[in-house]
Amino acid sequence: MTTIVTSKPIINRTTAIACLILSMSLVGSYVALSKPLTLVLPVFLLAWLRFGIGGVAMFHWLKKPNYEPAMSQQTKRLVFIESFLGNFLFSICMLYGVSMTSAVNAGIIMAMIPAVVALMSWMFLGERISLRIWVAIALGVIGIALYTLSNSEPFRQYIRRLEANSIIEFLSSNLSSHSNTNTTFNTAQNSITPSNSSWLGNLLLIGAVLCEAAYAVIGKTLTTALSPKRISALINAWGFALMTPLGIYVAWQFDFHSVSLSNWLLLVFYALAASVWTVWLWMTGLKLIPASAAGVYTVFLPIAAALVGVLVLGENLNTIQIVGFALALFGVVLATLPDRKQD
Repeated sequence: MTTIVTSKPIINRTTAIACLILSMSLVGSYVALSKPLTLVLPVFLLAWLRFGIGGVAMFHWLKKPNYEPAMSQQTKRLVFIESFLGNFLFSICMLYGVSMTSAVNAGIIMAMIPAVVALMSWMFLGERISLRIWVAIALGVIGIALYTLSNSEPFRQYIRRLEANSIIEFLSSNLSSHSNTNTTFNTAQNSITPSNSSWLGNLLLIGAVLCEAAYAVIGKTLTTALSPKRISALINAWGFALMTPLGIYVAWQFDFHSVSLSNWLLLVFYALAASVWTVWLWMTGLKLIPASAAGVYTVFLPIAAALVGVLVLGENLNTIQIVGFALALFGVVLATLPDRKQD
């Protein structure tokens, strides 16, 4: 039997929702800002350093609070699975998946995360999902998919032709074979690869979606047994352990003098945001919000990444992207409305 943890800070529903939104917004922000890191640090070394810095920052969170019961064997297993799926396997599937397929395919597949989270919550947690939540999820999926499609060069060319009233030219033109290299999923190479490897990239991205959905569902279960701070520290420790063999192998051959001071500072921000702040905020929000509803708030990841691109990196949003974000945000509003039967 799982013991419910009653930690000292008691939060209300509004605060829990704010934690979920802030968590995903931070993820989108550091994904957009950490692009230079992927150009100077190998993936496995970057991940290893991230977990190491996060471990130092959260070392004092590993100690069991007085109000928290001892971990059962089941909880220990869930902590490991949470880290293996959400930290280790997700990163590998996502990064290598995007490198093998197009940015458009990646965006559309990753946009399915809220729906998969809801399905897993229903299957494994027995959460009842109302029609309103399903509509919110659908709006989020459609909105982010629309944003991703509008990020492709063929789609942009079509929009420019439509705006110029060149309907005949638009209907008769052929699809360009190039896609825009700008993507919110942060890879160094975003060009479309040959079709013989695209299927593997799509398959890896589907695996990343399943890993991320499992992360949300397992995280909801862990919040009934552990505090958000301790969950963050424990899964980061496992992430560091899992990544250490690969990290050491890459570090042995890497020239650390080639990394500038600005990139080292960016690495510290990335590590604290990815390993400490976002995980703690997400787990704090999950203490009160059902996992199925929490999945809706993942739409803030691409929204935040796009806003950073516009406000910091000088990029532009087109009309279709704004419409896509509006649909996604409307879905968030629907999911945020209190349920009369519960309230």
